Amino acid sequence: TCSFVRSPKGFPKLKNDTFLRAARGEETEHTPVWCMRQAGRYLPEFRETRAAQDFFATCRSPKLCCELTLQPLRRFPLDAAIIFSDILVVPQALGMEVVMVPGKGPTFTEPLKEVEDLLKLRQKVDVTAELGYVFQAITLTRHSLEGKVPLIGFSGAPWTLMSYMIEGGGSTTMAKAKSWLYRHPEASHRLLRLLTDVITDYLVGQVAAGAQALQLFESHAGHLGPEQFQDFALPYIRDIAQAVKSKLKEEALPLVPMIIFAKDAHYALRDLARAGYEVVGLDWTIRPQEARAQTGKDVTLQGNLDPCALYAPKEKIGELVKKMLEDFGTQRYIANLGHGLYPDMSPEHVGAFVEAVHSHSRHINKH
Repeated sequence: TCSFVRSPKGFPKLKNDTFLRAARGEETEHTPVWCMRQAGRYLPEFRETRAAQDFFATCRSPKLCCELTLQPLRRFPLDAAIIFSDILVVPQALGMEVVMVPGKGPTFTEPLKEVEDLLKLRQKVDVTAELGYVFQAITLTRHSLEGKVPLIGFSGAPWTLMSYMIEGGGSTTMAKAKSWLYRHPEASHRLLRLLTDVITDYLVGQVAAGAQALQLFESHAGHLGPEQFQDFALPYIRDIAQAVKSKLKEEALPLVPMIIFAKDAHYALRDLARAGYEVVGLDWTIRPQEARAQTGKDVTLQGNLDPCALYAPKEKIGELVKKMLEDFGTQRYIANLGHGLYPDMSPEHVGAFVEAVHSHSRHINKH
C-alpha cells in the first residue's frame, strides 16, 4: 500500500535486479521485461483509480501515482516498475499551463507562438519546488515496492517537449515546431538549452528520490530528418547523459543506468549508441539484427515488439516473442514493446507477453 514513509533513505533491499544487470551488460538467467505505459488505461483498476480525478491532479498526487505504478506489478511478474507521471510536467514547471482534454489529449492553453514568448518561461527552475510531487511519488513508490523490482524514472527529451510547447498538443506533422527550427534556429537552441538544464536537474532529483534507472523519451524523433536530429536533438540528448552523470557523482548519488528511446530514429542509432546511455530503446520498425550491427557490443538494447502484436492470439504472441529473443539474443537485452500499450489491449495478452519472454529466454539460456 502507498502510505507515506518519512525518511527517503533506508530503502528496502532489491530482490530482483535482473533489469539492472541487463542494463549494465551483466549476465542474466532470463531476459528482463517491462512495458512502456504498463500503468495505464488497459487495466480496469487503473480506470477505476483515475475515474474521479483530473489527469494532472493525479500526476500531482504521490499516493495515486504510487498506486497506479504498482497496479501492473500485482498482475504480472514484470522486472521493473516505471513511475506513473507524464512528460509534460516539465513544460508545466517552466510556467506553461497544460490541461488534459477528453478525446483530444494534452492541450496547452497558450502555446509558444513567437520567439518573444520564450521570455514568459521561467528561466531558472527550482525542480524541488516545481516538481517535488514527482520526487515524493518516487520515494513513496520505492518504499511501497518493498524491493520487488527496480523503479524507473523518466523525462521527455528537449526536442519532444519543445514540439509540444509550440504545437500546443499532439500533431501529425509538427509543422509549427519544425518551422521554428528552420526560421528561428537560435531561439530554438535557446529553448532546447533551457529544457536540457531543467531535465538534467529533474533526472538527478529523481535519483536522489529513489529512481534506480532513468529513461529519456525522444518520442517525436521521427519528425526530424538526420540533419535536424544531428543539430537539434542529439547534442542535447548527449548533454543530458553527461550532465546527469557528473551531477550524480558530485552529489555522491548512485550512477544509475540510463535509457535513450528515440522513436523512429533508426537513422541515428549509431550516434545514439555512443551518446552516453547504457541502453538504447528501439521501436518496432527496425530488425533486431540490424539494430545490433549498428549499435555494437557496448550497449544493451531494449524493445521492440510491435504493440499491436498484443492483439494477436496468445499462441501467436508466444511465437513472436520467441523469434524476437532469437534475433536479439537473450543477453544485453531488455524485452519491451516498440512503444506504449494501447487502452483497448487485453491484460491477459500483456500477461502472455511477459510470461513468454521469461519462459523462452530461460529455455534459450539453458540450451
